[in-house]
Amino acid sequence: MVTNLRTCDLTDPLGIELTRPPLSWQLTGTPAQTGYHVRAGTSPGAGDLWDSGEVDSPDQRVTYDGRALTSRATPHWQVRVRDADGTWSGWSEPARFELGLLEETDWSAAWITHPDWYDERNDPRAGEGHPLPLLAGEFTLAGPIEGARLYVAGLGVYVASVNGAPVTDAVLEPPYSDFTRRVVYATHDVTALLREGANAIGVALGPGIAHVFPHQDRYMKFYGSQGAPRAIAQLEVRYADGTSGRFTTGADWRATQGPATRSHWYGGEDYDARLELPGWDTPGTDRSGWRPVTVRPEGTGMLRARACPPIRITEELPATAKLVATDGTPVFDVGAVVAGWPGLRLDLPAGRYLRLLPGDQLDAFGRVVQSKPTTGAPIFNTYITKDGPQSWHPSFRYDGFRYVEAQGLPEHVGAEALTALVLRADNEHIGTFETSDPLLGDIHTIIDRAVRGNMYSVLTDCPHREKLGWLEQAHLLFDVVAYNYDVAAYCRELLVTIAESQTEDGLVPDIAPEYLVFDGGFRDDPNWGGAIVRMPWQLYRRYGDTTALVTHYDAMRRYVGHLTSQAEDGVTSQGLGDWLAPDSTTPVALPSTWGYWRAAATMARAAAVLGRDDDAKRYTALSEDIVAAFARRFAGCRTQAARILTLDMGLTPDEPDALDRLSDAVRAGEITVGEVVLPALFRVLGRAGRHDALWAWATSTSHPSYGYQVRHGATALTEAWDGPTFGLSQNHYMLGAIDSWFYRGLGGLGQAQGSNGFRRLLVAPAAPGDLESVRASTKTPYGRAAVSWRRSAEEFTLEVEVPPGSTAEVRLPDSLRGDGLERHQAPAEAVELGAGAWGVPAGRWTFEARR
Repeated sequence: MVTNLRTCDLTDPLGIELTRPPLSWQLTGTPAQTGYHVRAGTSPGAGDLWDSGEVDSPDQRVTYDGRALTSRATPHWQVRVRDADGTWSGWSEPARFELGLLEETDWSAAWITHPDWYDERNDPRAGEGHPLPLLAGEFTLAGPIEGARLYVAGLGVYVASVNGAPVTDAVLEPPYSDFTRRVVYATHDVTALLREGANAIGVALGPGIAHVFPHQDRYMKFYGSQGAPRAIAQLEVRYADGTSGRFTTGADWRATQGPATRSHWYGGEDYDARLELPGWDTPGTDRSGWRPVTVRPEGTGMLRARACPPIRITEELPATAKLVATDGTPVFDVGAVVAGWPGLRLDLPAGRYLRLLPGDQLDAFGRVVQSKPTTGAPIFNTYITKDGPQSWHPSFRYDGFRYVEAQGLPEHVGAEALTALVLRADNEHIGTFETSDPLLGDIHTIIDRAVRGNMYSVLTDCPHREKLGWLEQAHLLFDVVAYNYDVAAYCRELLVTIAESQTEDGLVPDIAPEYLVFDGGFRDDPNWGGAIVRMPWQLYRRYGDTTALVTHYDAMRRYVGHLTSQAEDGVTSQGLGDWLAPDSTTPVALPSTWGYWRAAATMARAAAVLGRDDDAKRYTALSEDIVAAFARRFAGCRTQAARILTLDMGLTPDEPDALDRLSDAVRAGEITVGEVVLPALFRVLGRAGRHDALWAWATSTSHPSYGYQVRHGATALTEAWDGPTFGLSQNHYMLGAIDSWFYRGLGGLGQAQGSNGFRRLLVAPAAPGDLESVRASTKTPYGRAAVSWRRSAEEFTLEVEVPPGSTAEVRLPDSLRGDGLERHQAPAEAVELGAGAWGVPAGRWTFEARR
């Protein structure tokens, strides 16, 4: 009856830092829980660390409240629940979590690097021109071991191995952070990789985004260094006889140059396979020609544990074709715009020089397009072959591409030589959306592909020329991401990155981490920096978790204070306006002030949830003042953005027919708003029940529309409505707001007013136009919630799945009355709430309407 036990929204996590972590579970076999009992102990089934006792509560998320936990502690925990009949379940299968190294004194390892990559003056030029380092250390295990943990981190990207085997399938480690303040380390169970006697640990290093050096022959978004490549590793073993051992990076390690001769986060990676050193990271290798490592002076105070899923290879797409440009250059097509690695598999003699140019468009001659507005230019990886069968992909960077132009490749090599290794943060894919209209399915697919292409350690806005964490998408399109992926842990970690970018005066820059400082609106826009306020609230609403609200409340408060200091008479004028809006007449101050209002109104709600009543009153008053200022300042503004934001703020427009004008324009495809206002357009028309207008635009293939992109060959959502017919990025999700309407509007899969964590569902699908069926599902904290409906001229059938622990309010579409489908049939367990509306408990239910 109790399943899916998770700690910090992760399954049996290793190396976490929270000593009072949230514990959650799901139910099966009962519609509701009336009580719980949690126990945690030093072994499975024990309760010596914590016993909550029997608690009368429906909560399926609690905070560990037992004995204080210290570094390396490994609590095992279980839960049993009481159902509505008063019957207690048996104890669940045990779950576990493991604490990492919580104190600086837990570390005895030192940061090390190749001596060619270190300069006592911290000169960022040190190392440039030298191949990338390989570091290795050997140690001896005196006897059989019971368990082993490897704690490892690096700057900028590292690949760690034990006895020649990778310690993880995670890639591009560590994630983005302000590396001068925080470097994320990972904890790995390497018990199975070790053996009695001689062992070796290897670390290969690349500069990543921590060290972006200017290269005249390669594209770069920016240049600057937060630290040259280095690594730190600490192996701790428990011997079978109860003793322990520790082996760390230090002066006894050795360093040499590896086959990766250069890597640039933006420009490309160079690799000479002839320089490979077989067995370099295995015990017994002759390292007499290697050099002693340089032990760096940095301490371990900046090391913090990983708290969310890492980046992994999540798909492999073999090339669908090997194309040939008019000049004979081979170009591989993997069939879709993706982000990741081009992987080669070849059988060639040594010494052939290959240049691989990634891109997402081809020119009229069949060559890959690269330019600064599209992918950035030039970007290329180079590979020099060794003799015989071989495979390779970059290790220290990634690209966005659909096509790979392969200069220098022999003519006989076929399409099988290249595969796209698709990377993203490995958040569980939890959403499905299908309809009877193929175009809508294609739109959902290209949006999802763009989300995947930008879901790295931060949410980027394109995987080639930017690779930066622009913040507006993270909260404006939160639902688009969260309906499709479990991002509870991921977004909490993202918020840590955002919070550490906040300045002393409260400003949150438009990008986080702030690897470069932009000017003006590109640094200080309420609809970008507002992510620090909106995302903790969105996490609470989506997952019922107050952790982020509590953790970042002060940062949220300081940010609203910053906006208030910038406002004049309640109006803020800084920022980028409604970015990429076709209508340039909307004043920048209009969306900026709206963003200020959203931040203040969100603070009021957050304060109320946390019991900060005085703050709640103060921020409520502030938000009301901003609304009044907005109404005064923008009275008479007739742009489409003004109509939408006025309605979204709950104001009565001075145009009595504003909603009709907006609906008519959307129905006609006359969209003049940009990425900031676009989500509000779907929200305003959806709340008003104007789904027919949204449906008309959703199914349009005229410009501007999603269908226009699909019909012109887009395989991922593009930066501009022009899609593949214009030269901007072909992998941007910033215009993807329609996907939230797909789930909430067409699927009807939402939350009831006042609910959080999907405790109470609101199932209210729209059935616009000639749409015949929709299937939508997502995973909530309580389990899978799903809606499926289909209709014909004679009947409408709605099937609803409500997870245990939740209830639902179900409403049939209002449009059924106009179709003459007025005879309703509901399950016997449903409680009628009004015409065409019912309340149901957890379970699977079918509702029908007939003539």
